[in-house]
Amino acid sequence: QVQLVESGGGLVQTGGSLRLSCAASGRTFSNYVMGWFRQAPGKEREFVAAVSWSGGGSPYYADSVKGRFTISRDNAKNTMYLQMNSLKPEDTAIYYCAAKSGWGLSSLRQHYDYWGQGTQVTVSS
Repeated sequence: QVQLVESGGGLVQTGGSLRLSCAASGRTFSNYVMGWFRQAPGKEREFVAAVSWSGGGSPYYADSVKGRFTISRDNAKNTMYLQMNSLKPEDTAIYYCAAKSGWGLSSLRQHYDYWGQGTQVTVSS
């Protein structure tokens, strides 16, 4: 059974940094795409970033985080990361890790097969 477990969320001041982790288990992810989404109170879940587990191609970012966030993965540890710098109050949300079978990067949540339980990120002004 596939499990995705996020960690690393917390409270940080504006301009600060956090690194989120997503530990993946339960299958081989070599032909999967891994993504990060977030959901703020009262808003729909939105795409943040995606990367191919095999490392092919460039990562894909939402415009709102481009240049501030970096997605990466460590295949040996079966773990994906989201390094978040220059955080803003509008980045406050629950951040979810997701996995999608197949090679194409996607920003559409309906394309993702597996989801983690989420980790809270709060950015204070």
